[in-house]
Order: sequence, then structure tokens, then C-alpha cells
Amino acid sequence: MDQGTSPAHDNGQPGIARAALFGLCPQCGQRTLFDGLIKFSAKCRGCGLDLQRFNVGDGPAAFVTLIIGALTVGLALWLDAAVRPPFWVHALVWIPFTTIAVLWGLRVAKAGLLVSEYRNHAGEAGSKELPDDPS
Repeated sequence: MDQGTSPAHDNGQPGIARAALFGLCPQCGQRTLFDGLIKFSAKCRGCGLDLQRFNVGDGPAAFVTLIIGALTVGLALWLDAAVRPPFWVHALVWIPFTTIAVLWGLRVAKAGLLVSEYRNHAGEAGSKELPDDPS
């Protein structure tokens, strides 16, 4: 295999990072993963992949919120120590920053987890349904 290619690209499927960043379907690569800001579509409008069978859960929400929260607090403390702005400046800067960062982070984290589940043929523990065997 060449250094610049991966098996996913050979099948016409996007890489995990690219699919997560742009909301691409893990099967066909079209931008059909999301139906809203952070809500998945029921199925891909391009290839018909049933996206409801994937269980992403709330794991990404906890990690993204904690990471963005720590980053925001660190940046806010740095800004306060460096410039000493009034409280309203902090509110004006950090409320929109945190909101946008968490929503964007949730999209990327949820999409990345869904694509990873698709690639690894992950299923529910104890499920009678066996994942498709690619071989």
C-alpha cells in the first residue's frame, strides 16, 4: 500500500477525520450525516445507509464539554491576567466561544464515533445481530 492511500479511500469511502470534520456518510462520502445542528439523519439521502442503527450515545458530549471547558477556563484566566478586562468583556468573549466550540466539537466527535463504529462493524454488546463480515 502506498503511503498516501488507505483502504477506505480505495473503496470510495472518506477517512475518519475527513468524514467527522465535514459530516460525510461513512459509506458513500456525501454530506448527509446530519439532519440538524448535531442531530443525525435517519438514513443517508445518497446511499440509504441506516444511520439509526449506530449508537453513539452521550460519551462524546461529556468529553467535548470537559475539554472545551478546561480550554475556555485556561484562556479566560490568561486573558484576565494579561489584560484585566471588565467582567462584561469576559461574558462577551467566552459565552459565544464556548457555545460555538461545544457545538462544533459535538458534531465532530459524534460523527467520528459513528464513522468508527461503521468501519469496525461495531454492534451492541449481547446483540444477536452479527456485523457484516467484509471478507
